[in-house]
Amino acid sequence: MESFHHIFIQLLLLLAVSISVIAIAKKLDQPYSIALVLVGLALGSTEEFAILEESEQFITQSEVFHVIVVSLFLPILLGDATLKMPFHELWDEKKSVFSLAFIGTLLSFLLIGFGGYFLLELPLIAAFTFAALMSATDPISVISIFKSLGVKKKMSIIMEGESLFNDGIAVVLFNISSIYLLTFLELGWEGLGQGVWMFVKFSVGGAIVGLIFGFIFSFIIRLFDDYPLEIALSAILFFGSYFTAEYLHVSGVIAVVVGGFVFFDYGAKIGMSEETRVNLNTFWDVITFIANSFIFLMVGLEIRNIHFAGKWWLIIGAILLVLAARAIALYGSTVWIKEISKNERLLLTWGGLRGSLSIALALSLSADFESRDLILILTFSVVLFSLIVQGISMKPVIRILGMIKK
Repeated sequence: MESFHHIFIQLLLLLAVSISVIAIAKKLDQPYSIALVLVGLALGSTEEFAILEESEQFITQSEVFHVIVVSLFLPILLGDATLKMPFHELWDEKKSVFSLAFIGTLLSFLLIGFGGYFLLELPLIAAFTFAALMSATDPISVISIFKSLGVKKKMSIIMEGESLFNDGIAVVLFNISSIYLLTFLELGWEGLGQGVWMFVKFSVGGAIVGLIFGFIFSFIIRLFDDYPLEIALSAILFFGSYFTAEYLHVSGVIAVVVGGFVFFDYGAKIGMSEETRVNLNTFWDVITFIANSFIFLMVGLEIRNIHFAGKWWLIIGAILLVLAARAIALYGSTVWIKEISKNERLLLTWGGLRGSLSIALALSLSADFESRDLILILTFSVVLFSLIVQGISMKPVIRILGMIKK
């Protein structure tokens, strides 16, 4: 108990560091997610800060990082995203969102998988597992930059909508690639059929769980006009749909997204007062803020467990492969959509950042998984490159493309 108490105090110190960094970043009008990653890198690379050493070691353990990001924070972030994005706004951009989230994600997965196998000479399972990890995008820092510069809301909706759905698809592809791929390959065409069926089962099953939870909780809130209770019910919706879906071996991510959209679109119309809406938004704003402050600092801290020596050419190849696959997949999946301009496609291509979900999934690989350490190195390198290099260069890119509102 005393040890837990000590670790809890250390985690509070890390939270204090995170909030301080965010406050400074906001004062300087810079994306706080990138600032947190940089500070995390600095803390993870040095042993000068002995007072934080124990909490850093605790929080960067593979199991702890995975549990905190995937089991605790992921349902919160997904649920909050559905709250912030009314379904009718997503529906207005449905062609772009669903083309990117489904066709684009699958194209990217195949390009990175085959590229990793033939060009980077990774083992087959490692190549497609890495491809699945790179299929999930993280638009948090990009969208904050969009808002600060006044970029059209359409771009934020497309990027956030793509991320909401491709996170779920990426998790499904990760499970198939890391666990079942060899079995499916040995079965030939029958294996391909089983793989497609598993993909459909994961996705549709998650959507059904989300629909059921969404409608049940929508009807429950009709019985009350009590915002603390309704906020608590929204939390049960997020975590209940996620863990129920995972227990049933379907997609928990898709369950939260679908359940959240039903609850905040249909449920809010039939049983939520304006006072509840305001308080619900405020509550999840704060919780999401704390979650993000921990996540991005943790991504930086995780460097203490990664050893890059002797892998630099492979890392550069992986980064270039992921960038090329993003460009080809984005143009290939949206070529028929006239509503997206050339400059908007360029911005969406460069804004396809990878983030904490990729690292958390990579850390969930068992210790005896083939090429686990190599996958961790490549995943961490691409995530760092996208968050720091792409993230920091987003403002100049937006200005060059002339997409800042006059």
